[in-house]
Amino acid sequence: MQPGVQVRMPTAALGLLCRGCLSRAQNRPGRSFSSWPRKMSRWNSEEPCSADPPQENPRVLITGGLGQLGVGLAQMLRNQYGPESVILSDIKKPPPQVYANGPFVYADVLDYRHLRELIVNNRITWLVHYSALLSAVGEANVALARKINITGLHNVLDLALENCLRLFVPSTIGAFGPSSPRDPAPDLCVQRPRTIYGVSKVHGELMGEYLHHKYGLDFRCLRYPGVISVNTPPGGGTTDYAVQIFHDALSTGQHECYLRPDTRLPMMHISDCHRATVEFMQTPECQLSLRTYNIAAMSFTPEELAQEIRKHLPHLKVTYNPDSVRQTIADSWPVRFDDSNARRDWGWAPTFGLEELVTDMLHSVRDKRTREGFPVS
Repeated sequence: MQPGVQVRMPTAALGLLCRGCLSRAQNRPGRSFSSWPRKMSRWNSEEPCSADPPQENPRVLITGGLGQLGVGLAQMLRNQYGPESVILSDIKKPPPQVYANGPFVYADVLDYRHLRELIVNNRITWLVHYSALLSAVGEANVALARKINITGLHNVLDLALENCLRLFVPSTIGAFGPSSPRDPAPDLCVQRPRTIYGVSKVHGELMGEYLHHKYGLDFRCLRYPGVISVNTPPGGGTTDYAVQIFHDALSTGQHECYLRPDTRLPMMHISDCHRATVEFMQTPECQLSLRTYNIAAMSFTPEELAQEIRKHLPHLKVTYNPDSVRQTIADSWPVRFDDSNARRDWGWAPTFGLEELVTDMLHSVRDKRTREGFPVS
């Protein structure tokens, strides 16, 4: 957990007491959706999706846990609920320190039966679904993105409904499109994204909301802005320049940006992202007026970020060579998020602005490069 970041700690049981799924679980369908090849027992049952009896701590499974967000979120949750209460999973072999920090298991979100075994055998009550291909990578491999981002999501939704889990599925700035309001983008508006990543995220928002209102699934979703962190290398997102620029500033002193200097996008420090996720998952269900919320912290352009970094490293030189794919994606996204509903309903408030973000990232990247034996300018 980052120094100075405080996390509210309502108990998991409090949220469970406010569940409304007993009253909402009505009008069961007589058969499963024809587009889903697997029979969904919960959908076809008259048994309501009620939560397990309140317990002291949730038991959490995180899919896609070795991406940008999973390890840090697991650490924050383990600090509160204990190391054995949070299971990190992915299809890749983790570095040794991941094993040392708590349970890690192999889990492929496309393997429905294995996911079910993990949930049942480990008595999972919260599921955080981070498995996804990001925007630029997804455009380069649409078939794979469709399989992971949509078929994998269907597996997770099915299992969450069947086992009455509290399910968190992140959405993104990429869930908006060129016809959306851009400054700011509200929680509820026309979206119409033009990437497979964005389309899959809108699909997830709507499916989760549908299952909540019709069957009582405790589905929760936050639209993340661009997330900036030091521990994970850029992974194919359109906002990755805002991570790479810090490494370049401290190594070569030169950075080539694939976006125009005036491309303004919403951004957030990873500590705020983790804290928002934990606070949202801990919020009693009766406080939530929505199932999908925007969260915001700051909004800046590549040139504004470079100018702030130059306050610490005046030698930084930035050139601009816009990549047509990423620039087109960025131009379709909001300039700012309206997160007033999150602030009102569950008290969301960011800690990091641009100045604090730059100071923290330069310090963290410098320490990381020094530990790994890389030169620092």
